[in-house]
Amino acid sequence: MLKKLYSWIFPPPLTPEELAQVEQQVEDLIKNNNVVVFSKTYCPFCNSAKGLLKSQNVEFTVVELDRETHGSAMQDYLERRSGQRTVPNIFIKQQHLGGCDDLKAADRDGRLQKMLAA
Repeated sequence: MLKKLYSWIFPPPLTPEELAQVEQQVEDLIKNNNVVVFSKTYCPFCNSAKGLLKSQNVEFTVVELDRETHGSAMQDYLERRSGQRTVPNIFIKQQHLGGCDDLKAADRDGRLQKMLAA
């Protein structure tokens, strides 16, 4: 029982093949969706960002990293790809926007609508 609990808390590292699959999954999500929010269910900044997008009637895809089997590996890859470790990590039309504060700033200054219309 203790061994099972330990492996749940500290899963074994992914193989190079598994890492490549995770990276491809992230790339596919970014490529195949106009707006992607990499989030965690308990994060107030994530909830604020998702709320802003909903209030603007923006269709978006959410990936809740804390509910993904390889969410930690996804977050590691996102950090390498975007330079940002924190969530939300938002991509619009394959461009990295940033986090909640970046989304709010883009909404205020009109960049969000321009990015969505492009």
